[in-house]
Amino acid sequence: MFTVKEIFFSIQGEGAFAGRPAVFCRFTGCNLWSGREQDRVSAICNFCDTDFVGTNQDGGKFSKASELATAIDAKWPSEQPGKYVIFTGGEPLLQLNTELIDAVKALGFEASLETNGTLVAPAGIDWITVSPKMGAELVLKTGHELKLVYPQENCDPSEFLELEFQRFFLQPMDGPLQKENTALVTDYCNANPEWEISIQTQKLISVR
Repeated sequence: MFTVKEIFFSIQGEGAFAGRPAVFCRFTGCNLWSGREQDRVSAICNFCDTDFVGTNQDGGKFSKASELATAIDAKWPSEQPGKYVIFTGGEPLLQLNTELIDAVKALGFEASLETNGTLVAPAGIDWITVSPKMGAELVLKTGHELKLVYPQENCDPSEFLELEFQRFFLQPMDGPLQKENTALVTDYCNANPEWEISIQTQKLISVR
Protein backbone atom coordinates (compact mmCIF):
# COMPACT_ATOMS: atom_id res chain seq x y z
CA MET A 1 0.00 0.00 0.00
CA PHE A 2 1.30 3.44 -1.00
CA THR A 3 -0.11 6.50 0.79
CA VAL A 4 0.36 9.65 -1.24
CA LYS A 5 -0.27 13.22 -0.16
CA GLU A 6 -0.51 14.60 -3.70
CA ILE A 7 0.49 14.05 -7.32
CA PHE A 8 0.84 17.12 -9.50
CA PHE A 9 2.57 18.49 -12.60
CA SER A 10 4.82 21.51 -12.11
CA ILE A 11 8.48 22.46 -12.54
CA GLN A 12 11.47 21.51 -10.43
CA GLY A 13 12.35 24.69 -8.57
CA GLU A 14 15.57 23.65 -6.85
CA GLY A 15 19.00 22.21 -7.49
CA ALA A 16 20.55 20.98 -10.71
CA PHE A 17 17.29 20.57 -12.63
CA ALA A 18 15.63 23.86 -11.68
CA GLY A 19 13.20 24.78 -14.41
CA ARG A 20 12.61 21.23 -15.67
CA PRO A 21 8.96 20.10 -15.94
CA ALA A 22 8.12 17.19 -13.66
CA VAL A 23 5.36 15.22 -12.05
CA PHE A 24 5.78 15.35 -8.28
CA CYS A 25 4.66 12.34 -6.24
CA ARG A 26 4.63 13.46 -2.61
CA PHE A 27 4.37 10.60 -0.14
CA THR A 28 2.88 11.05 3.30
CA GLY A 29 4.95 10.53 6.43
CA CYS A 30 8.46 11.34 7.59
CA ASN A 31 10.88 9.80 10.07
CA LEU A 32 12.27 13.15 11.28
CA TRP A 33 9.01 15.01 12.06
CA SER A 34 5.42 13.89 12.54
CA GLY A 35 4.12 16.82 10.49
CA ARG A 36 2.12 18.11 13.45
CA GLU A 37 2.90 21.65 14.55
CA GLN A 38 2.80 20.66 18.24
CA ASP A 39 5.74 18.32 17.57
CA ARG A 40 7.86 20.74 15.54
CA VAL A 41 9.99 22.13 18.38
CA SER A 42 11.16 18.66 19.47
CA ALA A 43 11.61 17.26 15.94
CA ILE A 44 15.01 16.53 14.42
CA CYS A 45 13.92 18.44 11.32
CA ASN A 46 12.01 21.37 12.81
CA PHE A 47 12.31 23.75 9.83
CA CYS A 48 10.34 21.72 7.28
CA ASP A 49 8.15 23.90 5.03
CA THR A 50 6.09 21.09 3.47
CA ASP A 51 2.68 19.65 4.33
CA PHE A 52 2.94 15.87 4.01
CA VAL A 53 0.16 14.80 6.41
CA GLY A 54 -2.91 13.00 5.08
CA THR A 55 -4.00 12.93 1.44
CA ASN A 56 -5.24 15.66 -0.89
CA GLN A 57 -7.72 15.17 -3.73
CA ASP A 58 -4.71 14.63 -6.00
CA GLY A 59 -3.34 11.88 -3.75
CA GLY A 60 -4.78 8.84 -2.03
CA LYS A 61 -4.00 5.21 -1.25
CA PHE A 62 -2.76 2.84 -3.93
CA SER A 63 -2.65 -0.91 -3.35
CA LYS A 64 -0.36 -1.66 -6.31
CA ALA A 65 2.71 0.00 -7.81
CA SER A 66 1.10 -0.18 -11.25
CA GLU A 67 -1.91 1.81 -10.00
CA LEU A 68 0.27 4.59 -8.61
CA ALA A 69 2.39 4.64 -11.75
CA THR A 70 -0.74 5.05 -13.84
CA ALA A 71 -1.89 7.96 -11.65
CA ILE A 72 1.53 9.60 -12.09
CA ASP A 73 1.38 9.11 -15.85
CA ALA A 74 -2.08 10.71 -15.98
CA LYS A 75 -0.58 13.99 -14.69
CA TRP A 76 1.97 14.26 -17.51
CA PRO A 77 0.78 16.35 -20.52
CA SER A 78 0.21 13.82 -23.29
CA GLU A 79 1.83 15.95 -26.00
CA GLN A 80 5.00 16.72 -24.03
CA PRO A 81 8.19 14.61 -24.31
CA GLY A 82 10.74 13.97 -21.58
CA LYS A 83 8.65 12.30 -18.88
CA TYR A 84 10.15 12.99 -15.45
CA VAL A 85 8.84 12.08 -12.01
CA ILE A 86 10.20 13.30 -8.67
CA PHE A 87 9.47 11.18 -5.61
CA THR A 88 9.43 13.42 -2.56
CA GLY A 89 7.75 13.82 0.82
CA GLY A 90 7.91 13.82 3.75
CA GLU A 91 10.44 11.05 3.41
CA PRO A 92 9.75 9.02 0.26
CA LEU A 93 12.08 6.14 1.15
CA LEU A 94 9.62 5.04 3.81
CA GLN A 95 7.49 3.82 0.87
CA LEU A 96 9.36 3.97 -2.44
CA ASN A 97 10.48 0.58 -3.71
CA THR A 98 11.97 -1.03 -6.81
CA GLU A 99 8.56 -2.21 -8.02
CA LEU A 100 7.27 1.37 -8.25
CA ILE A 101 10.45 2.59 -9.92
CA ASP A 102 10.19 -0.18 -12.51
CA ALA A 103 6.50 0.65 -13.05
CA VAL A 104 7.10 4.34 -13.85
CA LYS A 105 10.05 3.50 -16.06
CA ALA A 106 7.88 1.08 -18.01
CA LEU A 107 5.70 4.12 -18.79
CA GLY A 108 8.70 6.08 -20.08
CA PHE A 109 9.63 8.15 -17.03
CA GLU A 110 13.00 9.12 -15.65
CA ALA A 111 12.82 8.69 -11.88
CA SER A 112 14.23 11.19 -9.39
CA LEU A 113 14.36 11.07 -5.59
CA GLU A 114 14.51 13.78 -2.92
CA THR A 115 15.42 12.29 0.46
CA ASN A 116 16.87 13.20 3.85
CA GLY A 117 19.38 10.38 3.37
CA THR A 118 18.58 8.42 6.53
CA LEU A 119 17.43 5.31 4.64
CA VAL A 120 18.87 3.13 1.88
CA ALA A 121 17.55 3.84 -1.62
CA PRO A 122 16.34 1.06 -3.93
CA ALA A 123 18.08 0.43 -7.23
CA GLY A 124 17.05 2.02 -10.49
CA ILE A 125 16.71 5.70 -9.53
CA ASP A 126 18.12 8.01 -12.20
CA TRP A 127 18.82 11.06 -10.00
CA ILE A 128 19.24 11.09 -6.22
CA THR A 129 19.12 14.31 -4.23
CA VAL A 130 20.11 14.02 -0.57
CA SER A 131 19.28 16.82 1.86
CA PRO A 132 21.01 16.04 5.17
CA LYS A 133 19.48 17.11 8.47
CA MET A 134 21.79 17.78 11.42
CA GLY A 135 21.05 15.40 14.28
CA ALA A 136 20.03 12.55 11.98
CA GLU A 137 22.41 9.80 10.90
CA LEU A 138 23.27 10.08 7.21
CA VAL A 139 23.03 6.59 5.68
CA LEU A 140 22.81 7.45 1.99
CA LYS A 141 26.28 8.86 1.31
CA THR A 142 26.35 8.60 -2.47
CA GLY A 143 24.12 10.17 -5.09
CA HIS A 144 23.99 12.86 -7.74
CA GLU A 145 23.47 16.06 -5.76
CA LEU A 146 23.70 16.97 -2.10
CA LYS A 147 21.43 19.88 -1.20
CA LEU A 148 22.12 21.28 2.25
CA VAL A 149 19.65 23.67 3.85
CA TYR A 150 21.74 26.37 5.52
CA PRO A 151 22.35 27.41 8.20
CA GLN A 152 21.61 24.53 10.54
CA GLU A 153 22.87 24.18 14.10
CA ASN A 154 26.26 22.43 14.30
CA CYS A 155 26.50 22.37 10.50
CA ASP A 156 29.85 22.65 8.73
CA PRO A 157 29.27 22.23 4.98
CA SER A 158 32.90 21.29 4.35
CA GLU A 159 32.32 17.97 6.16
CA PHE A 160 30.10 16.79 3.29
CA LEU A 161 32.56 17.39 0.46
CA GLU A 162 34.22 13.99 0.98
CA LEU A 163 30.97 12.22 0.07
CA GLU A 164 30.36 10.81 -3.42
CA PHE A 165 28.08 13.37 -5.08
CA GLN A 166 28.43 15.09 -8.44
CA ARG A 167 27.24 18.50 -7.25
CA PHE A 168 26.91 20.28 -3.91
CA PHE A 169 24.24 22.91 -3.27
CA LEU A 170 23.55 25.23 -0.35
CA GLN A 171 19.94 26.34 -0.01
CA PRO A 172 18.94 29.24 2.26
CA MET A 173 16.67 28.14 5.07
CA ASP A 174 13.20 29.58 4.57
CA GLY A 175 11.36 31.43 7.33
CA PRO A 176 11.58 34.81 9.05
CA LEU A 177 15.37 34.97 8.53
CA GLN A 178 15.26 33.97 4.87
CA LYS A 179 16.88 37.21 3.67
CA GLU A 180 19.72 36.92 6.19
CA ASN A 181 20.16 33.22 5.39
CA THR A 182 20.39 33.97 1.68
CA ALA A 183 23.20 36.41 2.39
CA LEU A 184 25.01 33.75 4.46
CA VAL A 185 24.68 31.22 1.66
CA THR A 186 25.89 33.72 -0.94
CA ASP A 187 28.94 34.62 1.11
CA TYR A 188 29.75 30.97 1.80
CA CYS A 189 29.50 29.95 -1.86
CA ASN A 190 31.61 32.91 -2.96
CA ALA A 191 34.33 31.81 -0.53
CA ASN A 192 33.91 28.08 -1.26
CA PRO A 193 33.30 27.55 -4.99
CA GLU A 194 32.76 23.81 -4.57
CA TRP A 195 29.27 24.83 -3.45
CA GLU A 196 26.50 26.19 -5.68
CA ILE A 197 23.46 28.19 -4.56
CA SER A 198 20.04 26.56 -4.77
CA ILE A 199 17.11 28.97 -4.59
CA GLN A 200 13.51 27.78 -4.11
CA THR A 201 12.42 29.14 -7.47
CA GLN A 202 8.93 27.67 -7.13
CA LYS A 203 8.21 30.13 -4.31
CA LEU A 204 9.45 33.09 -6.32
CA ILE A 205 7.10 32.33 -9.22
CA SER A 206 4.27 31.01 -7.01
CA VAL A 207 3.90 27.47 -8.32
CA ARG A 208 3.57 24.23 -6.38
